[in-house]
Amino acid sequence: MLDHQHQHHTHHHDAEGRTSGTLTEAEAAVAPAGHEHHGTRTADHNSHHDDDHAVHTHGQHAGHSTAMFRNRFWLTLALSVPVVYFSPMVGHILGYMAPMFPGSAWIPPVLGTVIFLYGGQPFLKGGLQELKDRRPGMMLLIAMAISVAFVASWVTSLGLGGFDLDFWWELALLVAIMLLGHWIEMRALGSAQGALDALAALLPDEAERITDNGTETVRVSELQPADLVLVRSGARMPADGTVVDGQAEFDESMITGESKTVLRGIGDTVVAGTVATDNSVRVRVDAVGDDTALAGIQRLVAEAQASSSRAQALADRAAAFLFYFAAGAGAITFIVWTLLGSIPEAVTRTVTVLVIACPHALGLAIPLVIAISTEQAARAGVLIKNRMALERMRTIDVVLFDKTGTLTTGEPELTDVAAVTGVETDELLALAAAVESDSEHPVARAIVRAARERNLTLPAVAGFSSLTGRGVRASVGGRFVHVGGPALLRELGAVVPSALAGTTSGWMDRGAAVLHVVDDGRVLGAVSLEDAVRAESRQAVAALQKRGVKVGMITGDARQVAQAVAADLNIDEVFAEVLPADKDKKVAELQARGLKVAMVGDGVNDSPALARAEVGIAIGAGTDVAMESAGVVLAGNDPRAVLSMVDLSRASYRKMWQNLVWATGYNILAVPLAAGVLAFAGVVLSPAAGAVLMSVSTIVVALNAQLLRRVRLNPSEVR
Repeated sequence: MLDHQHQHHTHHHDAEGRTSGTLTEAEAAVAPAGHEHHGTRTADHNSHHDDDHAVHTHGQHAGHSTAMFRNRFWLTLALSVPVVYFSPMVGHILGYMAPMFPGSAWIPPVLGTVIFLYGGQPFLKGGLQELKDRRPGMMLLIAMAISVAFVASWVTSLGLGGFDLDFWWELALLVAIMLLGHWIEMRALGSAQGALDALAALLPDEAERITDNGTETVRVSELQPADLVLVRSGARMPADGTVVDGQAEFDESMITGESKTVLRGIGDTVVAGTVATDNSVRVRVDAVGDDTALAGIQRLVAEAQASSSRAQALADRAAAFLFYFAAGAGAITFIVWTLLGSIPEAVTRTVTVLVIACPHALGLAIPLVIAISTEQAARAGVLIKNRMALERMRTIDVVLFDKTGTLTTGEPELTDVAAVTGVETDELLALAAAVESDSEHPVARAIVRAARERNLTLPAVAGFSSLTGRGVRASVGGRFVHVGGPALLRELGAVVPSALAGTTSGWMDRGAAVLHVVDDGRVLGAVSLEDAVRAESRQAVAALQKRGVKVGMITGDARQVAQAVAADLNIDEVFAEVLPADKDKKVAELQARGLKVAMVGDGVNDSPALARAEVGIAIGAGTDVAMESAGVVLAGNDPRAVLSMVDLSRASYRKMWQNLVWATGYNILAVPLAAGVLAFAGVVLSPAAGAVLMSVSTIVVALNAQLLRRVRLNPSEVR
């Protein structure tokens, strides 16, 4: 429905001048963070992250920056070249003899130790943490492999026990490839943990408090309830409060996602973080700090992020399986060979099992798929910020769309024109457009645009004036013509003919805004305007349902408005008259029914819901905070882009599984051979052969990941 924030247009009003027939989102909200509309990014802060220095706070990358993995990879790679070149095992495999000179034999051990301690540090720390958490994953698997390789290689280099377990080159390549994989993944995803910083940045640092002697500048933290503050034109509200003097158009887009300003006057509530755009007002502080609406949203976002960060990624689950598999196989190998009376063979077999248990392919299988998926998505206008969002999208049962600005344009559109007997509808529309032509209000522009689309000739007007809260007036051919809502009719004492009233009541029932055209006290007709449904929305809804995904809609609009849009789009489930603070509760309600939810929204009031959902998708023209709370950001506002995400998720998940099956399948076959289960038949996988096969596995998964580039993601080609 239309949220008419300009004061010259109204819906049908009650005696107190408040909208009664259609409940706007602003009126539905008890707290003033009320609109859910689509808007532009106007949050004035510096919450954007430098991808190279983005620090992750969850999962296996906790505390690690992209730059750290990048720097360690390049240095490790440089050190790995001489380690591999001077390795006797590699020379034997490739058939060359490395030059011998005093100290050359110590090049692999010395540089390998540096690689282990420097390049392997993130994995050693991460593995220790996974061990403490009793949640083995990729880090622990890597840590186990490089630690065993490090100890075994030093034993060999020092000539202890007569073992031939020279794994320096394998240790170096394993660390380098794993660092590369983590760097690729982090660089592709960036950081998705900036929502709380973006919210906090909406508050100013200082406020002007009014005292008996004038005003004083104080820090926002010093404000107390009941203080009076002066908010100048262009300044940001420091706290929640009530206007006690003056009126101003407030930009609430950073809180609500609504691009149009809202007039706030004496007695109206205003919210911390919003901006007075045209006038100064005096405000009595009602809530500060943790009691503000903004702080409440912060808490909801934090809670929702915490609840959604516990999931374990696919690669970690595979790594956990391989860890238990390798540990178990290693223990059995050592016990069996020991019982057979061959301690040296038991050690050799066990070390080989534990080293090759962590295939290079596993370290690259998922990062390569994610990197290519992210690149492909970006070309289609979809920014993937969260790895789990990519994996989860394929499992989504329902996509819950915020209505205004997402499924609809968020702008009014003329839908109907009705005239009394003796008046042509085109004549009526031309007259209304002429009177409205000097107004910049969105409703006025919609009426003028509709008249121009019909190539109507507008009569000349003079003496235009805006009647605050009632409508507009202009002189046409020496007569005064008014255009406005019910409040204007009451003021003029104009009576709506019964036939016209029957028509307009039907418009009102479906939530349309109704404006009457009055010529010298006589009602000539009426026009209706509604929030226009995007043509792309119909395609998006149908395509999602075709893929077995249900579509829901959530809005603060009145139920009849929501039902009209839902019927037009054939939406499966509607949540209407939802307060901004309750949006994430509706997501939780769907989840409680066993459904996996993707939420599509824009404003700050959508942020908790975006963070709560399995997948949060922010509209690119929405606020910075909504984007930071979401795992996926759509560069435009085309809802069909959600289909690109679904198709990409399913395609990339198939590639992930194919790569993991190859990587783990290699291990499932190679580990028993390395353990010596076929030793009785003379078939034993040597450490060198196992390492070579590991490299082949890496090449296979890399080539397989490239096939993702064939997936077509253009929203305009959605079927």
